[in-house]
Amino acid sequence: MVDTSDEWIVTRTGIRERHIASNGCHSSDMAVAASKQALEMAGCSGDEIDLLIVGTVTPDYRLPSTACVIQEKMHLPNAVGFDIVAACTGFINGLSIAAPLIEVGRYSKALVIGVEKLSSFTNYADRNTCVLFGDAAGAAVVSREEGEGGVLSTFMKSDGNMRELLWAEVGGTVNPYSPDFSFDGRDKILMNGSDVFKVAVKEMGRAAQNVLDEAGLKPSDIAMIIPHQANIRIIDALAKRLKVDPEKVYINIDKYGNTSAASVPLALDQANRAGKIKPGDNVLMVAFGGGLIWGAALVRW
Repeated sequence: MVDTSDEWIVTRTGIRERHIASNGCHSSDMAVAASKQALEMAGCSGDEIDLLIVGTVTPDYRLPSTACVIQEKMHLPNAVGFDIVAACTGFINGLSIAAPLIEVGRYSKALVIGVEKLSSFTNYADRNTCVLFGDAAGAAVVSREEGEGGVLSTFMKSDGNMRELLWAEVGGTVNPYSPDFSFDGRDKILMNGSDVFKVAVKEMGRAAQNVLDEAGLKPSDIAMIIPHQANIRIIDALAKRLKVDPEKVYINIDKYGNTSAASVPLALDQANRAGKIKPGDNVLMVAFGGGLIWGAALVRW
């Protein structure tokens, strides 16, 4: 579809394969599949979930929220659900919202989801972006429990001055679809990759250091880093910036590409199921996405 090659893609991004949802598989369907696995792992039923937060930029509908669609499909009668639009930082922002609400006792069990069907939002005529994105979902149950584990600190930040570095120009109320719109790609993901790279490395490093400082920990105290899987060069630069052993950085971008809000929970789940995270480990999650928006969360497993 575009002038590229396997070598060009792998050397610049680290991506070797991706997964694309079928036309009949929607964001809510992927989210439900991931959520069922999360509930099973947590050993809780849907009736126990009273807070449902979904990070996505590819909702099933403009109205209602995808959270409400998921609530109906999963039969979560006691939950309040809503979406957050934070692109690749969606899961971390959802976790950052859920944790303090649980800490103060307002809710007892939250289901936090990151899900994207980016294939519906990708311009396959744009070589700079079409080689990057895949479809996925990840989910986690967050609850109030006894013990030393849990969410130690979180950080969220954004800068709307840089929103046009990674955005979709057409489709909102500023530039709505017109009857004669030519679908020239402006309704799809547009990205200035080189500028995003520079900001991402710097701000992901700052976000990571912020949550470490708040928790009173050092980079050497981290057992595992779960970064947003956007580009292998960004991930490598982040590890160098934090002076962390590359073996402590979980990477699955080669198999899934950039799955935006699903990236961090997908990698977290895989690292956990692979036995790479042990009880008591300090796990750092960090992400950066369109907005521009970035954030980090530090969890003791």
